[in-house]
Amino acid sequence: MNKMYSKSGLLVEAFDKIVDGKQTGLYTLTNEAGSEVTITNYGAKIVSLMVPAKDGRLIDVVLGHPSIDEYLTSEEPYFGAVCGRTANRIAGGRFCLDGVEYKLAVNNGPNSLHGGLKGFNAVVWDVKNVSSQSIELFYLSPDGEEGFPGNLSVTITYILTEDNALEMHYRATTDKTTILNLTNHSYFNLSGEGDPYIGDHILLLNADEYLPTDATAIPYGDPAPVIGTPMDFTKPQEIGSRINDDFEQLHFGKGYDHTYIINKIDSDKGYHYAGYCQSPKTGIKMEMYTTEPGLQLYTGNWMTGRFTAKNGHCYPERSAVCFETQHFPDSINKPSYPSVVLHPGEEFNSRTTYKFTL
Repeated sequence: MNKMYSKSGLLVEAFDKIVDGKQTGLYTLTNEAGSEVTITNYGAKIVSLMVPAKDGRLIDVVLGHPSIDEYLTSEEPYFGAVCGRTANRIAGGRFCLDGVEYKLAVNNGPNSLHGGLKGFNAVVWDVKNVSSQSIELFYLSPDGEEGFPGNLSVTITYILTEDNALEMHYRATTDKTTILNLTNHSYFNLSGEGDPYIGDHILLLNADEYLPTDATAIPYGDPAPVIGTPMDFTKPQEIGSRINDDFEQLHFGKGYDHTYIINKIDSDKGYHYAGYCQSPKTGIKMEMYTTEPGLQLYTGNWMTGRFTAKNGHCYPERSAVCFETQHFPDSINKPSYPSVVLHPGEEFNSRTTYKFTL
């Protein structure tokens, strides 16, 4: 029997496994330009993303593992994953909703992170529809899962377009008032996964303000202007040009790990330009668009390089950058932030696009 490999070198059968009684697999999306995305329904994770570089080669621009077994035991459990029910942090793992206090698992210092001990990144999603250029995944999160109220039905659709854009559409409904904040947590290196440092990447963010945090990455509340600080990417800058500046916010996170508030200008029906990132080595430019109010910039400050991943590569500190489009951290405890509350009869809708050009 011939073994099947993706263009990125992944052995497809290495993703066939029964996890929690459900079948996992690797699904491949391609377009006529030759680009390729592979996705596993374990955590709805983007495993590889091959796009053309300036020399014509296809480059895999996301970090990940070559098998489902390695995802199950990874020290980086959010590689390429959908994070939920609530992406990012909730202070103290506590919130009140309709007069009821809910207590969540505390799994990141004193806070709850990315949905708790077993968030959406660690469950097997049902594959509802799959074609050459799209896949639809579904997960029913039962009432009480990880401490959250309500039976929550979530659908995510990944679409690879002919113009080399990866679109992500999220939809959700609940039968009981709950909170929801979804994101994709892909770790990008536009010089190619395995390249050791993203500090040379050029970054522009369409954001005049960000959310300063305490030492545990919980925002104080009020936004702060980026102008005049190392947080400023309103003009194109190398990511690493000021990452080691003597600035309290950079000390707290060992680099960037902050929510930027996306400027709502020139919007197309609520779809906002968030910025772009580009590698000087490959010429690959990734433009970002989203309906979400914020983007969490994370520069892989806590990565260790202690394990071998795809293609025998190791991923040391700051060998990737994440652009997590989402609502703000700890929104449920900050009434001034955009609401993350979802009521019965409402449908949560969110869309993010990463478009690749040269």
